[in-house]
Parts: sequence; structure tokens; C-alpha cells
Amino acid sequence: MAQATPAGSTHPRGRAASPSISLNAAIVAATADEPRVLTIRFDHRAGEGLPSGPLEAEHRTLEIGLRAWVERQTSQNLGYVEQLYTFGDRDRMAGDAAQSVRALTVAYLALVREARPSGSAHAVWQSWYRYFPWEDWRAGRPAPLRPIAERLDHWSAGAGDPERRLREERIALAFATGAAGWNEELALERYELLYEAGLVAEAVRDLGRTMPPDGDASGMPMAFDHRRILATAIGRLRGKIKYRPVVFELMPPAFTLLQLQRTVEALSGVRLHKQNFRRLVEQQGLVEETGEISAATGGRPARLVRFRREVLLERPAPGLRLRAGRRAAGG
Repeated sequence: MAQATPAGSTHPRGRAASPSISLNAAIVAATADEPRVLTIRFDHRAGEGLPSGPLEAEHRTLEIGLRAWVERQTSQNLGYVEQLYTFGDRDRMAGDAAQSVRALTVAYLALVREARPSGSAHAVWQSWYRYFPWEDWRAGRPAPLRPIAERLDHWSAGAGDPERRLREERIALAFATGAAGWNEELALERYELLYEAGLVAEAVRDLGRTMPPDGDASGMPMAFDHRRILATAIGRLRGKIKYRPVVFELMPPAFTLLQLQRTVEALSGVRLHKQNFRRLVEQQGLVEETGEISAATGGRPARLVRFRREVLLERPAPGLRLRAGRRAAGG
């Protein structure tokens, strides 16, 4: 299946054809240890990517069209859905050489509780750190960052002033190579910087070249520009859990506070202080006890809690209000 198909035809008198519109979904689930994204398999050349399909005449709205494609390809019924971004760069084209039209992709973020996928597209749940291994700081500075930093230094050194200084500033901010700490919300900025530097397989592929023998040092590639879309989703979700209770869309009906903390850590890619986290959750009034306990923690039985939905009526922005999980440049 192509990422986008023509939505119109060439008009008389040389006017351009109507743009092609594709609908893409970054569908996220989470366990206490791993953020997961639902992927599908394209042909052997394109590889794996996000559920997607063209907007069709019977789709009354964009979101209805998206839900239809996701259900057809993965048998996944979506709950929480929000529009991420419309990707419409001038060089995004669809169709063949005889009739090439501008391709627009409307991308969505969907949050679900993981269910076994089926459908028509060989859907598989994957850790999003498979595609962005440098984003996981829970065990300290990720090992892939060292070769990435070396290659970025080589890339910036190859430019003349003032471009070199600009590149150095962008690298220091995005990858915490200078005095600035790690900002987990800059997932898209980091990926786009690697793409611009030619350090991801998609950049090399889009130039019609092949990756060097040492391969892609920054995670598994995805079909088309789906890794860029997923990076957008990661940055959006990491920011949003701080001011909206969207993390509870990923939690089971009852859970422990430790399970909630581990899920937030998995999504943000940073460790949180246990007592500070629990104090914050209690102060925000986000959960209430169920009256039951869980003995599946491997230690002392833990109280089970659930999301307290009344908080949505009490405050306009009832999120976890965590400090941005920043790390010192040295890890």
C-alpha cells in the first residue's frame, strides 16, 4: 500500500491536480516498562511503518477515515484520538512520473490499551525505542549517543561560519552535549537534526543512496516519513502528560502507584523520584483508592487505585505537572 494515492486528476489548461490526502496514525500503548507503537508491514522496499491510508469519498470526516483504515488494517478500535500535524512539504509527492501530485499527510496520535492486533496488514506492536534508542535515559546516558555525537561533530565541523556555529548550538540544545540538560520533549528536533545531517537511513534513502557499511547508528528506519511522524507523536505526548491526564488512557482500570510511575517513566524516558511522584499525584487529586490491594508487586502488597475522573471538572489542566525530566550533559 502506498503512503498516499492521488485524490484528483489533472485539470484542463495545465492546472495542477488536487493534492493527495493520506491519513496516518501513531497508535501508542504502554506497559510499566515499555512504550509501544502499532506498526504495519509495507512491501519489502518500504519496510515497517504506521497504519495509514488515503482519504476516500465515503469518509465523512478525516477522523472517520482514519478510524476506518486502522480497523481494516489492524482490527484495533481507537478511543482517544487527537490530530498531530499536517505534513505538506513542497517536495512530498505521490503518484507516478506521468501524474505526480502534491501529497498531504494528516497525522494523528491515538492512545489505547494494548490488544492483540490482526486485520489485513500484519500489524505488530513495537517498542518506540526500537526507532529512537537515544531517547531512553532511564538507565543513564544511552550508549547510541556517543557515536551520534561524534558524527554530528564531524557534520558541524564541515560547515563554514556562521553555519558551523548554528549547527553546534542546535546539537548542544537537542542532544545535551553542552551545558544544557536533556529535554525529553525535543524528540522531533533530534530526529530532524539527524536527518539533515544524513545520519538516518531515511535521509540516505531519499537521496537515492545506500547506507554506509556501519549502518544506521540511530535506530530502525520506517517507511516513507513515518519515523518523523512518530517523533512528532512522542514529543507531543511527553509534553501533554504534564498538563493533561492522558496517561490514564494507557492504564488499566485499576493499578498501583508504582505501575503509574513506571509507565510515565517509560513514556518520558527518564527516572522520577518515587516520593516526589507520589506526593504530586496525591496533591493533584488524580487517583482514588479502589479498596483492593495487589499482591503481584513481588514485595509488600500495594494498594490499587483508579483515575478520578471528577478532576476533569475541577481544574482546566489536571496533568501530572512534572518538571521536564532533564539530565546533566554527562548523564
